[in-house]
Amino acid sequence: MQDVDIKTADGTIDAKLVSPEGNGPLPAVIMLVDAFGVRPVFEDMARRLSKEGYVVLLPNVFYREAPASKLELKGTFADEAFKKRIYGLIGSLTPERQKLDAAAELDFLAKHPKVKGPKAGVVGYCMSGGIAVRMAADFPDRIGAAASNHGGRLATDAPDSPHRLVGRVKGELYFGHADNDGSMPAEAIQKLEAALKESGVRHRSELYAGKQHGYAVAGSAAHDKDAAEQHWQRLLDLFGRNLPG
Repeated sequence: MQDVDIKTADGTIDAKLVSPEGNGPLPAVIMLVDAFGVRPVFEDMARRLSKEGYVVLLPNVFYREAPASKLELKGTFADEAFKKRIYGLIGSLTPERQKLDAAAELDFLAKHPKVKGPKAGVVGYCMSGGIAVRMAADFPDRIGAAASNHGGRLATDAPDSPHRLVGRVKGELYFGHADNDGSMPAEAIQKLEAALKESGVRHRSELYAGKQHGYAVAGSAAHDKDAAEQHWQRLLDLFGRNLPG
């Protein structure tokens, strides 16, 4: 795993890049972090995915605030000050900023000698599930597959809600929903699935029964080993179908 810097009009994205040993080039996947940022558990996840034959980019989505090493996003939502800070960071990732960052990340990967094009994959967790969907919609010819795991607020009344974008996606989409998730209740899942069906986009949307928001990421009370392994199986199947090695 190496540290890389990706220039944007707003600054420099500090990121981690992981590639398997041996010959390449190989398809690339952008792994987007949850609200607690880049940390060892996501570095481990990036390594695991890379071992399956992918070059994995793990960017600090909050680089405008500070480098990942200085963000110090440790705390709980029971702490109102911490909660306010986290929601502020999430709110700062406007659709325009998300598109700017995605373009820079995709350009970086396209120029990298270890990366095989022309399409990359993207996977998001929690708040970045929507970012992954938006990336697939903003760059339909460059994203071959996108996955959202316990993604929140994917189908809201907002005019820029992710579910309104799925008709622009050309790649395949995957959604894994937590059963007990206040950020993505049953009615929101139904709204998303209706939009997916209407759009005709290739997709799979499934409920992880009895699981909580955060099931796929180790280190939290919500983590569920069986659900996490199921998420890995779905992820590898998705990328295996759409990102030829």
